[in-house]
Amino acid sequence: MDATVPDDLVQTQHAWNATYAALAAPRPRDTTALRGRLLLLSGRLWWHPYWETASSVPAARSELRQAVRAQRAGRAA
Repeated sequence: MDATVPDDLVQTQHAWNATYAALAAPRPRDTTALRGRLLLLSGRLWWHPYWETASSVPAARSELRQAVRAQRAGRAA
């Protein structure tokens, strides 16, 4: 498996997580815009060129989620 996940992919995953959380919050505002953003970010995540070079896409997707969680934990500390 590749050692590092591209920064733009990590940033996109961060944005996806934030958008999902905003949409999942009680009484979200502007749900249409949030859903549209979630779809846009989902497409960017799914079709990112990095997945073509990853030796194991499922493992690389897991690595991406772990990298995002680690950054979030580092920011919270």
